[in-house]
Amino acid sequence: MLFKKIPKTLGVILTLSLSISLLGCGPSKTDNKAVTKDLSNYELDSYEENIDSLGLNNKLKAGEKVIIGFSMDSLKEPIWKVSRDAFISRAKELGAEVRVEQANSDDRLQLAQIDQLIAEGVNVLVVAPHDGEVTAEAAEKAHNAGIKLIAYDRLIKNSDVDLYVALDSFKAGELQAQELLKNVKSGNVAYVGGSPSDNNAILFRSGAMKVLESNKDSINIVMDKYSTDWKAEEAYNNVMDLLTTDSNIQGIVCANDGTASGAIAALEKFSLVGKIPVTGLDSELSACQRIVEGKQLMTIYKPTNEMASKAAELAVKMAKGETVEANNKIFNGKIDVQAYYLDPIVVTKENMVDTVVKYNFQSFEDVYKNVPEDQRPKQ
Repeated sequence: MLFKKIPKTLGVILTLSLSISLLGCGPSKTDNKAVTKDLSNYELDSYEENIDSLGLNNKLKAGEKVIIGFSMDSLKEPIWKVSRDAFISRAKELGAEVRVEQANSDDRLQLAQIDQLIAEGVNVLVVAPHDGEVTAEAAEKAHNAGIKLIAYDRLIKNSDVDLYVALDSFKAGELQAQELLKNVKSGNVAYVGGSPSDNNAILFRSGAMKVLESNKDSINIVMDKYSTDWKAEEAYNNVMDLLTTDSNIQGIVCANDGTASGAIAALEKFSLVGKIPVTGLDSELSACQRIVEGKQLMTIYKPTNEMASKAAELAVKMAKGETVEANNKIFNGKIDVQAYYLDPIVVTKENMVDTVVKYNFQSFEDVYKNVPEDQRPKQ
């Protein structure tokens, strides 16, 4: 986006109708007025002529509060609200302000929202992209304005990303397939993937396929399909098509709990729920309930609170020009991006209390809501 001079009398204030400005972890409220720096001389169509001055606007000065721009794909799934709240809470503890934008899975809107955050003068950007390819241009724009960028949860491809904070997605995929094969020694297995535009979905699949294909003498992969935008209904339709053709399926590896819900809904139509093991990921409440009820085999606990808190800490350090730690790296098509990975944890019926409940991610009462009290484990 190029910023060009316009008359001061216009006094343009840059806003977007879906902008959310959050201070610390206080109540969410819409704030279409807050602009960190005086950008009344610029128009949100171009900034090429004024890159140097924008860089000065975004650079943290001594004594100033760190302002973090957090661009999120959407808040449709509960886990993203947990991420947002944990991120804001930790940032507030560190004395920083967070401005959140969520794009409802709209690439053009997300790019426009990132433009706005840059124009508002944030000191560092954290981006959970809807499409890691499309969002690549955001990194260049951020760097042109003197802002470093952290890719959160999902990798931004083919760009100079400064840091990537995420679950070890390849390992998560391996764990899903390994857990399935503990229960399926041989036979037909289906793979229900996530969104093909999400690099995590690709990594989940790669990890799972490594395990499944290493057992190709006993395991036959009869379906391998992604689910656009992680839509449960697409997972449902794909599994329905498969079962209509051949219901001789021994197991289904689903990339997350949302796609698992679609697969299980399809199994229900054939009275196969609980008979065919289904994997998941995210430890969503509905999935945890399905697991303790015997309808879903497992999920992956993604340490969401820890990951969001760590991302906030690293964002503050980056804004202050301090050393930022990493424990891995990943090639994004252009460079080896420094990465900070958190380990995935397998959650089953047997260890539900010692994982998801123990970590206060879901409550005991909510998880076992549909289980008779005399059949519940001890807390």
